[in-house]
Amino acid sequence: MRDLDALLAVHGETTPRYTSYPTAPHFDATAGAALVGDLMAACRDSAAVSVYLHIPYCDRLCWFCGCHTKQTKRYEPVRAYVDTLVREIEVFGEKAGARPTLTALHLGGGSPSLLKSDDMARIGYVIRSVFDVRMDAEIAVEIDPSDVAEDTLDGLEALGLTRASIGVQDFDADVQAAINRPQSFESTASVADALRHRMNCTLNIDALYGLPRQTSARLVRTIEQVIELQPERVALFGYAHVPWAKTHQRMIADSDLPGRYERLKQADIAARLLVEAGYETIGFDHFALPGDSLAVAARDGHLQRNFQGYTADTAPVLVGFGASAISKYPGGYIQNIVPTNNYRAAVENGETTACKGYALSADDRMRAYAIERLLCDFRLDFSALADRFGEPAWSLAELMKGQVADDDFALAAMDDTIVTVPPDARPFARIVASWMDAYRTPSETARYSQAV
Repeated sequence: MRDLDALLAVHGETTPRYTSYPTAPHFDATAGAALVGDLMAACRDSAAVSVYLHIPYCDRLCWFCGCHTKQTKRYEPVRAYVDTLVREIEVFGEKAGARPTLTALHLGGGSPSLLKSDDMARIGYVIRSVFDVRMDAEIAVEIDPSDVAEDTLDGLEALGLTRASIGVQDFDADVQAAINRPQSFESTASVADALRHRMNCTLNIDALYGLPRQTSARLVRTIEQVIELQPERVALFGYAHVPWAKTHQRMIADSDLPGRYERLKQADIAARLLVEAGYETIGFDHFALPGDSLAVAARDGHLQRNFQGYTADTAPVLVGFGASAISKYPGGYIQNIVPTNNYRAAVENGETTACKGYALSADDRMRAYAIERLLCDFRLDFSALADRFGEPAWSLAELMKGQVADDDFALAAMDDTIVTVPPDARPFARIVASWMDAYRTPSETARYSQAV
């Protein structure tokens, strides 16, 4: 096994997840509004778009969470937020000048599953009014089983749910107590069965390693229980401990966190259990049954990455609605206002919700594509990159050749034109991707989570 301490001492302890390039901390606080017209034009010109809706509310604040969300015990703020969200989508439709074809819709949070059925139905209605929703569109919702009641199922059915993403994290009671996330296996299984029975939907399970009080033995039991649920997909994320950015994570004691070697051991054991159960490895943190669209996309070379992680969604435009939501189009990124009250005020006053943005240069587009293909395929052909982006691709190839030659840990191999990440180094693929990041500096390490 590689000397992990030596590896991280050389390459840095934290690394971006590269769900975008450049990463969100590099978005310009003055550029968002100026790019809205470009986003609208991209929507009109694109054959397909996907949509992300952010619901920044939970009825319980989990201490491990790194999302933009807030706790509420009352539903009134949530309903008022949906009023605003619906209006934002309506305004988009009024300005778009066309009904873009929608191929994927994702509701994230927060906990979208706390929405009442009539609010889910309102969201579904306005989406179908503004967008031409394809019959085979994927409609995915992140679900906290503790929120789910019969009314929730009614709402998800009205929305047209095709994929449920259930957060599990860990089924061990002691780990759950350390992250303020009580959730029994039995209740989770009951919700999964109900969702499949009512909607005939596919299922994704989110599990975490590196949690406080988590051990390899405890994680093994959790993964065995996850496999019992027979999800089509499993996302196995490393817990991102960033208490300087998410103050509620200060409720988690540093002394309860597993060390680097234990984190790596946990990730390896969980991955092996999933593969032995028949799941195919997708990228560096997803797993899918062979017939799932994610596995098909990986085999066909069409796997993508967006702000939700690995995806089979190939739409070139992603439109984000709601506080903090990020839109992506071929020319750049736009992020909405993050504070919920400020976002609502902007919509109510007829002002733009865009607060940050980034217009991609030609070099940015090349590096973004190169990083995405490396993290999806663990292979990057610079000849193909040059066919797409021209001569600058060879300068990037020379950079990578030097990085590979200087690396003492065999994280990547390179011949004249192709760089690859070997199977045993794939947990470190983000480090290899960071070698192509023109904005990466040692001073920004505090912005990101652990590399492994």
